[in-house]
Amino acid sequence: MPRVAPDMTSKARALRRSATEEERLLWKRLRHAHPRFTRQLPVGGYIVDFACRAARIVVELDGSQHLDAVAYDVARTTFLESLGWQVLRFWNSDIRAHPDGVADAILSTVEARLGRTHPRPLPFREGS
Repeated sequence: MPRVAPDMTSKARALRRSATEEERLLWKRLRHAHPRFTRQLPVGGYIVDFACRAARIVVELDGSQHLDAVAYDVARTTFLESLGWQVLRFWNSDIRAHPDGVADAILSTVEARLGRTHPRPLPFREGS
């Protein structure tokens, strides 16, 4: 994998430090998920909001600024898909209203993309 340009790395770090409320809500639900997610990952010339590298899934959170940037978002999605990433987009209002539902939808997509390797384990000492 080619090295990430230093300016992209510093920009990604700055975005992590200044996360929006919606990003914090979603990160709270994804941070302990397996396979792991990362925040503000540079991919090509873009920085994606969340990514699961193992499943090659990108999660983008869209606010009102994206209403005027449709062409940019389409180009960005096309580029990411050309690299093998699946792009999931959620509106900020959906995350504010239903953060657990959005997280469940993301984790279901990861599970479907990777294929289930084993059933969910039973809780410890189930049935004793």
